[in-house]
Amino acid sequence: MTGKSKTCEQRVNCYRCHHFYITWDRQFPRGCRAYNFKSTALPSVVVKQSSGTTCLKFAAKQS
Repeated sequence: MTGKSKTCEQRVNCYRCHHFYITWDRQFPRGCRAYNFKSTALPSVVVKQSSGTTCLKFAAKQS
C-alpha cells in the first residue's frame, strides 16, 4: 500500500489548468472559465463537492 488515498491521487491541480484564473473579487478570489463561476475554494474542490466527481474540464496549460 502506498499510503495515498484515492482522493489525493485524483485531485485536479487548478493552478495548472487553462480555465483557472484569479479574480479581482476579494470575496471570491478564484475562478473557472469552463464552468463559469468564482469561489473562495479551488474550483476543482467545489466541483468535487457539488457533483461528487472530479473535474472533467481540466485542460493543461501550454508551457
